[in-house]
Amino acid sequence: MGDLKGKTALVTGSSRGIGRAIAQRLAQDGALVAVHYGSNDTAAKETAESITGAGGQAVVIGAELGIPGDAEALFAAFDAELAAYGAEPGLDILVNNAALNFPGRIDQVTPEEFDRTLAVNTKAPLFIAQHGLRRMRDGGRIINVSSAVTSTAHPSQIAYSIAKGGLDTLTLALAKELGDRGITVNTLAPGWVETDVTAVRRSTPEGRAALAAYSVFNRIGKPADIADAAAFLASDDSRWITGQRIDVTGGSLL
Repeated sequence: MGDLKGKTALVTGSSRGIGRAIAQRLAQDGALVAVHYGSNDTAAKETAESITGAGGQAVVIGAELGIPGDAEALFAAFDAELAAYGAEPGLDILVNNAALNFPGRIDQVTPEEFDRTLAVNTKAPLFIAQHGLRRMRDGGRIINVSSAVTSTAHPSQIAYSIAKGGLDTLTLALAKELGDRGITVNTLAPGWVETDVTAVRRSTPEGRAALAAYSVFNRIGKPADIADAAAFLASDDSRWITGQRIDVTGGSLL
């Protein structure tokens, strides 16, 4: 506890699910967390209130991703909220978690869906990193939240798989680029997790059992399972780890 005291973190897409759990955990460890949302301001405020209610520090920032000028808008809001909060300007931890998925096979995916998927999952993290690095202090952390779909074949999610594969590659390039500043860049790759995204598939005993069976632990992942790994990568304990894709699937499909 307190390992991140004095640090400032930005977690994109942290109004719900994995992003919410990461924001809560980083705040628990002492960071001031900027809770980002794209459209659900109510859920983002709930995330922030859960943090402040537990004695942590949080601000809320809204910016739609995947559109022209998204990174600029995001950091304009970030800078303004830090100033209003009375915090020092700058950034120590960037978590690119926001995601969008249009399921579809090769004969179903449309150009519009493909463009939108890449815009949110790949292009936005690239330019968020670009703008974030202008604010990031040396020794900072960048954590990209990818997916298990980049290590196994998922034909029904072809656009999403391609987009997340690009995010994995971004991790490698940035890790090489930023080593001289002491900034580590790593990927987290979750599998099935108990979030709104999997709610329908978990709604029956059979569906829940099928998802649990992917993991060697025979259970579905929880957002905290991913958040705890993110907290490690955000901490000084991970200082000698960079350019890595960390599988956080509970040993799925071993």
